[in-house]
Amino acid sequence: MIPVAAMAVFALMFTSCKKDYTCSCTVTVTGQSTTTPVSATFTKTTKSDAQSNCDKMKTTYTTAATTADCHI
Repeated sequence: MIPVAAMAVFALMFTSCKKDYTCSCTVTVTGQSTTTPVSATFTKTTKSDAQSNCDKMKTTYTTAATTADCHI
């Protein structure tokens, strides 16, 4: 019984917890004092995948004329 329980605990250590994460960005146009909030929700994903997608959003909104500050 103990070896089976130990294997179950070991297996759980390597599974990722999937849940919903929200990426919130603040987009600022260069030379303007106003900012635009942008957000996206990533459902049933791991935190690392959500962070990767959030980083992609930052890249999408960042141009020569804008900056984006995004975080989970």
